[in-house]
Amino acid sequence: MVDREFYEAVKKGTTTIGLVCSDGVIMGSDSRATMDTFIASSEAVKIYKINDNLGMTIAGGVGDAEYLVKLIRLQNELYRMEEGKTLTPTSATSILSIILQENKGFPFLVQLVLGGINRGAQEIYNIDPVGGYTKEAKFTATGSGSLTALGYIEGIYDPSMPTQEAAKHVLKALKIAMKRDSATGDATRLVAITKKGFKEYGKEEMDKLLK
Repeated sequence: MVDREFYEAVKKGTTTIGLVCSDGVIMGSDSRATMDTFIASSEAVKIYKINDNLGMTIAGGVGDAEYLVKLIRLQNELYRMEEGKTLTPTSATSILSIILQENKGFPFLVQLVLGGINRGAQEIYNIDPVGGYTKEAKFTATGSGSLTALGYIEGIYDPSMPTQEAAKHVLKALKIAMKRDSATGDATRLVAITKKGFKEYGKEEMDKLLK
């Protein structure tokens, strides 16, 4: 088992959100990393591009999560070279689930969300530290601010929302989480994954969405 004092000394990241909309998947996060009550970083990256059709968010131990990001990116490149195509959310989730399950004796201190497009369909998966995963039909969130964020999204969610509207609501959910959760804060990051590919929103674009 992981010692509590050790876990508190590990740099951790929260909050992340994944949401399915009518034409894609939206992923958002804050940029704060903490070590117990200390704010270790205000520029933590919690959303990663795996390929044009697949993104991944991280919450929990930053070191563990970054290692898994590198590992799944490598698997993606190997698969592309061998099969001529990239990993889908489903296949990437299966790989990460096996890795986490094999290491559950000393688990990776992470919670992951994978989302993207698979044969034209939107997919989101939530993966726990020991490899258990669920396919989410609507939305999911991880980290200490997730309950607050989910409370907002639950009330406004509509599967027919287009990308821009869904992106606006994910930003609003993150802003609400920042107000209520001390481990969530600083900047917001937002991406959309559609049939057109992987898009990261700039600050000016996000400001316009919130007006």
